[in-house]
Amino acid sequence: MRKFRLLGMTFDEIQQVVLSLGMPKFTAKQISSWLYDKKVDSIDEMTNLSLKFRDLLKEEYEVGASAPVEAMRSTDGTVKYLFQVSDTDFVEAVYIPDEDRATLCVSSQVGCKMNCKFCMTGKQGFSANLTANQILNQIYSIPEGDTLTNIVFMGMGEPFDNLDELLKVLEILTSDYSYKWSPKRITVSSVGLRKGLQRFIEESDCHLAISLHSPFSAQRKELMPAEKAFSITEIVDVLKNYDFSKQRRLSFEYIVFKGVNDGLIYAKELVKLLRGLDCRVNLIRFHAIPGVDLEGADMDTMLAFRDYLTSHGVFSTIRASRGEDIFAACGMLSTAKKQE
Repeated sequence: MRKFRLLGMTFDEIQQVVLSLGMPKFTAKQISSWLYDKKVDSIDEMTNLSLKFRDLLKEEYEVGASAPVEAMRSTDGTVKYLFQVSDTDFVEAVYIPDEDRATLCVSSQVGCKMNCKFCMTGKQGFSANLTANQILNQIYSIPEGDTLTNIVFMGMGEPFDNLDELLKVLEILTSDYSYKWSPKRITVSSVGLRKGLQRFIEESDCHLAISLHSPFSAQRKELMPAEKAFSITEIVDVLKNYDFSKQRRLSFEYIVFKGVNDGLIYAKELVKLLRGLDCRVNLIRFHAIPGVDLEGADMDTMLAFRDYLTSHGVFSTIRASRGEDIFAACGMLSTAKKQE
């Protein structure tokens, strides 16, 4: 019999478990502590539960943590981890150490439905949504888990296309009963799905990053088919209804393609589009992927683009590229071969 997994349950769900088994209500706090503070691998390690209660719990439940099945290490210290999430499905997560920061790039789906032209995950197609257990396990089960300072949902998949499970994980990460992380340590990246954008903003305090890549709707549609359903101008109009001037950060991701979106006209249009929003633009170098006729802009072009934006009131940075040699950089995650 397949057992239910405790990892990925909220405190309310754990309470329901203990009450359904006739265990005292206070044992929910003990189980939460073992899971999210002490990060145990088995129910047997929950030693302040009586042996009777542990045996009772084990009849139907397990912790549900699983170690990565593979790790690839980059020359720059980045580590790409492969997790098996079903008999046929795999996902990748990327650990990125950087001086006093350690970031984990987490996946939310097996593959992706968005089919962005520049993204290997999109070329893979969509297989499945990850459960809260499978998302949280990427954080829980890497060897460097206790060193993490930041988490970014920028791995495989579109987080807003799996919003219920995403919000559940964000609750666990930021709640007093579990990880106690500040929402300021977590960033969720999205193409800007209509159905999820407002709900995410209203139900979470985590940072938001929108994949932009072109300020012109027709061109963005070619790069990102999701533009057809919810345009970047509509996204910006929604965002202007919220206050991002305080603790929460709003950013836009902009991959700079040579001869495609790197000219002055694009910088000017970005300034016009984002006027009135308290935000930043992260410029990202494109990493070539098989079968895609796009090239990355050179650094001089990116610097000039950044300086124009910043000098015209849109703070802009150039994101350092990490893990390209192990296909762990932005847009390069894919487990298509593993799933054949």
